[in-house]
Amino acid sequence: MILRSKKEITKFQILVEIAAHQPDVMQKEIADKIGITPQAVSEYIKDLVSDGLLYSDGRVRYRVTKKGIEWVLERAQELKKYARFVMEDIVSHVSVATAIARERFKKGQKVSLWMENGLLFAGSKGDVTGTTISDAAVGEDVGVTDLKGMISFSPVNITICKVPRVEKGGSRNVDYEMLKKHVENKPYIAAIGVEALISLRKINIQPGILFGAKESVVEAAFHGLSSLVVSVDEEVPSLLNRLESEGLNYEVVDLGK
Repeated sequence: MILRSKKEITKFQILVEIAAHQPDVMQKEIADKIGITPQAVSEYIKDLVSDGLLYSDGRVRYRVTKKGIEWVLERAQELKKYARFVMEDIVSHVSVATAIARERFKKGQKVSLWMENGLLFAGSKGDVTGTTISDAAVGEDVGVTDLKGMISFSPVNITICKVPRVEKGGSRNVDYEMLKKHVENKPYIAAIGVEALISLRKINIQPGILFGAKESVVEAAFHGLSSLVVSVDEEVPSLLNRLESEGLNYEVVDLGK
């Protein structure tokens, strides 16, 4: 396994850094990034070229070879499996999850956990089980440890409704019938831009999120909540980049007339 050898770890780090910045790669920058000397980086690079994992044109320009990419992917899979083992088999036994008690509990009682409207609840249903660390009354916060199982989420849908900026009519140039249709059954509604806020107010909807909407929508998705984001058009590209960076699915609807 890669973690058993410091040399293997360093080779992995160097290949990843070169893949991210190829072909023009500064050995000193790699050295600073991973905490070794430039001389050590140079020696590692010679070995990587010799092993066929790296290609050099002789002018300090490097590319990771197909063999090198396959080597990195194999080690990345090892790290992913190890991370899953740590999260599921180690951390879950020593960490404490905070849930809202749906029943009265005694310390040391076996309970089940589930997500509901983005919040974690403890009761007698659910696929995830654990043990309470204290007494708790109904509605109180309760700590649960020795977690077993994975909490399931319903599919998350993120809808982005794009409204024109004020120079192009703003809220006066919005298809409100379409907006009403997309607002239905969305538990989490955010607005980005004054034009978006006014558009929602015109259909008597007050968004729950006005500031930090991009991060908030991502957090909501990780808690199983679907979202509607009404955004002024110029802010949409950065929002999409943020969602894509987290691998979240979305749809974009243009509300402009």
